[in-house]
Amino acid sequence: MDAIRNDWTKEEIKAIYDKPVLELMFEAGMVHRKYHEPSEVQVCTLLSVKTGGCPEDCGYCPQAARYHTDVKVEKLLPTEVVLNKALEAKESGSTRFCMGAAWREVRDNKDFDRVLDMVKGVSSMGMEVCCTLGMLTDEQAKKLKDAGLYAYNHNIDTSEEFYEDVISTRKYDDRLETIDNVRNNEISVCSGGIIGMGESEGDRVGMLHTLATLTEHPESVPVNALVPVEGTPMEDQPRVSVWEMVRMIATARIVMPKAMVRLSAGRVRMNLEEQALCFLAGANSIFAGDTLLTTPNPGYVEDKEMFQILNLQPRASHKESVKFEKIPQ
Repeated sequence: MDAIRNDWTKEEIKAIYDKPVLELMFEAGMVHRKYHEPSEVQVCTLLSVKTGGCPEDCGYCPQAARYHTDVKVEKLLPTEVVLNKALEAKESGSTRFCMGAAWREVRDNKDFDRVLDMVKGVSSMGMEVCCTLGMLTDEQAKKLKDAGLYAYNHNIDTSEEFYEDVISTRKYDDRLETIDNVRNNEISVCSGGIIGMGESEGDRVGMLHTLATLTEHPESVPVNALVPVEGTPMEDQPRVSVWEMVRMIATARIVMPKAMVRLSAGRVRMNLEEQALCFLAGANSIFAGDTLLTTPNPGYVEDKEMFQILNLQPRASHKESVKFEKIPQ
């Protein structure tokens, strides 16, 4: 089996990204079968536990307080409501439950204490529990780990060069520092980005390069297609094509073979055939449920039908990456 590499150059990644798309998909599919069971897809549910009012200025996000969108500011949800949502998600087939809060960073207060209680509760259900709460200190990451947190999502969004065109209220290095704090506390890292924000293909390659050259690759790499929201600076961006998503997913699969590559935001605008192409290119994780924080997503019934048609199975909770050597002749 090929060794896992953390020394990729941008030129090497660009050469992979630029391959003829069918050749790229075939190569990614072969890599996928080496490291993963191709019929398994991790089903995750993402719930916004604290919505809107964020002080950041991320150009894609309807939860930023400075933009005039339809998102209403809400307080942190009651713990029992969150735990009931987690139970519903588990009963619908999800094995990972992710809680998102529209915070710039975690603060040591009663709300964080309540999130820690939520983490303990979801973890006790046997699900992989994930959070995305903004920037974290090392001590806060330790508290989350002690509470039973399995994974932490902190997307880098795009390349370092394009980052300041998307966000001005924090630095790229702030993102990387939080990822380091998560990793140092032995929490699984979930980090990916968004395409369709006006970035170049070079920026897409740069984002993958940042992730693929971390000391350890993220265990989960979400690939999001921008869902333009009225009232945000990116409301008029054109839709990303399925072939752009396929190139990102396939390249991520090749350079980060063991990662769960998640087909994330934008899936609601894809038909079944387009989603199947993404699975063929190496995606093996999705978000289930009607909404992703505040944007629409396919419902559980639609996904169940898709799984039946494509003969896909939900991946079990807490299943560490298994190395497969079953390569079709």
